[in-house]
Amino acid sequence: MSFTVAIVGRPNVGKSTLFNRLLEQRKAIVDDTSGVTRDRQYGVTDWNGKTYNIIDTGGFVAGSQDVFEKEIAKQVLVAVEEANAIIFMVDAATGMTDLDDSMANVLRKSTKPVFLTVNKVDNNERLLEASEFYRLGFPHIFFIAAASGSGTGELLDAIAELITDDASEETKEIDALPKFAIIGQPNVGKSSLLNALIGEERTIVSEIAGTTRDTIHTHYNLFQKEFVLIDTAGIRRKTKVHEDLEFYSVIRAIKAVDEADVCLLVLDAEKGIAAQDLNIFSLAAKKGKGIVVLVNKWDLLNKETNSARDYEKKLKERLAPFTDVPILFVSAKDKTRIFKAIELALEVFDNRQRKIATSELNDIMLKAIQSYHPPVVRGHPIKIKFITQLPTAVPSFAFFCNFPEDIKTPYKNYLENQLRANFDLTGVPIRIFFRKK
Repeated sequence: MSFTVAIVGRPNVGKSTLFNRLLEQRKAIVDDTSGVTRDRQYGVTDWNGKTYNIIDTGGFVAGSQDVFEKEIAKQVLVAVEEANAIIFMVDAATGMTDLDDSMANVLRKSTKPVFLTVNKVDNNERLLEASEFYRLGFPHIFFIAAASGSGTGELLDAIAELITDDASEETKEIDALPKFAIIGQPNVGKSSLLNALIGEERTIVSEIAGTTRDTIHTHYNLFQKEFVLIDTAGIRRKTKVHEDLEFYSVIRAIKAVDEADVCLLVLDAEKGIAAQDLNIFSLAAKKGKGIVVLVNKWDLLNKETNSARDYEKKLKERLAPFTDVPILFVSAKDKTRIFKAIELALEVFDNRQRKIATSELNDIMLKAIQSYHPPVVRGHPIKIKFITQLPTAVPSFAFFCNFPEDIKTPYKNYLENQLRANFDLTGVPIRIFFRKK
């Protein structure tokens, strides 16, 4: 089983700062206002050769009536439940507070190892003041400054000692698996699709810590296929707050899209594709993610001979210019073609990883350029001499020529179409760059 560490504490003690330092990237938003982190953020990091998951949580305020603080408190308890070890963070600059006490009471009930971490200890005077935290009674106590990183080494050494090699390996393996995000508008059947895919055999499912209030990572391992499904469920759940649901659904979809390799965009067959769906689609394409379009609830439509063909044609008109995308008609309720959807997603994942040999690329593409030359600019013929694939996560190609800035969109589209016709790049956005030779 992989190993997970949760960072918990009251608002504004520096949990996200530590989280970002451990990940060595700015993943969590850091701000002096309390309540900036509402959702559990999730990342993978390593120390001393041990790899583990880390969860950043919102600030814990026990017994609060504020609707967001209540929601955050729930999230913190979920994180404590999911974690194998807990970093309990307090702040030496403000000293001990009632909120620290109430968090400590929650953690004393847990059987998991708790590392009491006193943050903002950046001089000797603070170190003396920080000794008051010993009275919380936790055996492991560390004094750190998350912003500069001082003292974090000892804390990480203590955590690394708890992690077995097997747990570390498993965390690494799961992190390297293909990640598929199920995205789309509220009520199109994303959760039904997830449940249909994993079936009732919940044993094959390990719920890896969610990144947002509702984004759940499910480790899928069935029929010789293994990947992580990211479900952006709960977009439609109207809480007591009249949140701007559109806004939140987009934010959550963005987070899921960022993490995924391939996005499964679920549409409602009866409603067709709406402006919001197109926004989500173009967002995934801009971020260079593979895309598979699933038209769900296909069982509810009255169909004629060419229904699927006509529907697909209309869809592609709306999705233009990026139309080289697999479109599949499914029913999550009846489990129709849902496993085919996974096969397509795995194919698109492979297409996105595709590396084409430079010799093959030049053989085929230079012939295509010969048969349809770039237009002449200011009396000069544009000459493309050499093509190479760039070492990026998304298939990207550099065309070396004499007047790179003079090649216009229509010709660029021609080159993209030739690449797609000759190499299997279905479902994957392509980047094309023109460079001076």
